[in-house]
Amino acid sequence: MRAAGGDDPAVAAQAGSLSVIATPIGNLEDITLRALRVLGEVDALACEDTRRTRAIYEHYDLARPRSIFSYHRHNEAAAGARILALLARGAAVGLVSNAGYPCISDPGHLVVRQAIDAGHRVEVIPGASAAPCALIVSGLPTGDHLFLGFPPRKAGRLQSLLAGAADRTHTLVLFEAPGRVAALLAAAVAALGDRRAAVCVELTKRFEQVHRGYLTDLIARVDLIDLRGEVCVVIAGNDRRLIR
Repeated sequence: MRAAGGDDPAVAAQAGSLSVIATPIGNLEDITLRALRVLGEVDALACEDTRRTRAIYEHYDLARPRSIFSYHRHNEAAAGARILALLARGAAVGLVSNAGYPCISDPGHLVVRQAIDAGHRVEVIPGASAAPCALIVSGLPTGDHLFLGFPPRKAGRLQSLLAGAADRTHTLVLFEAPGRVAALLAAAVAALGDRRAAVCVELTKRFEQVHRGYLTDLIARVDLIDLRGEVCVVIAGNDRRLIR
């Protein structure tokens, strides 16, 4: 698994490899054969929650690396330094989040940038991601879309974010905590007008739900007030056919 990176032989001799591995967003079957192989080959694995990642190793009966350690937003600097030290010794290191891709609304960008700057090989092992799944299942246009990640919690900043996208024709895709979905929908109506939207809950899991309709219809839905689980909200762009 170990691979050198860069064109300078002196650098390549000391270079390690960092594999950014996508993991299932819900259903454990949604993992690629390549991801399983890499998970079984890396020398060390940095993961958002070691317990969640060990479940994948146990489910697929994979050989675990010698070192498994936490890498999350609260220890990003220290864990990133540990990753870079391993790479400097020529190790093959994997990086995973709890679901989907590291770096996408999860930590990872900083250590990826540092690994590239240090001359190490960085590769992405593709897999499941909630944003494209939600975009497709929403039934809204997929050609041009804008991923906004988790929106700001403060009302003023949220309004500014949405107002800034009001004139764009791109379909909007956002992650949101379940308890804040109603507030997001209300802010979207105020900033964007009444557009078609979808609230996607627990995608790929046993109790997956997809609620579609205009924003005002979704706000009125009692079953969207007390949601549980992972949520992705998709909102139509500035297209008169999708606004009323």
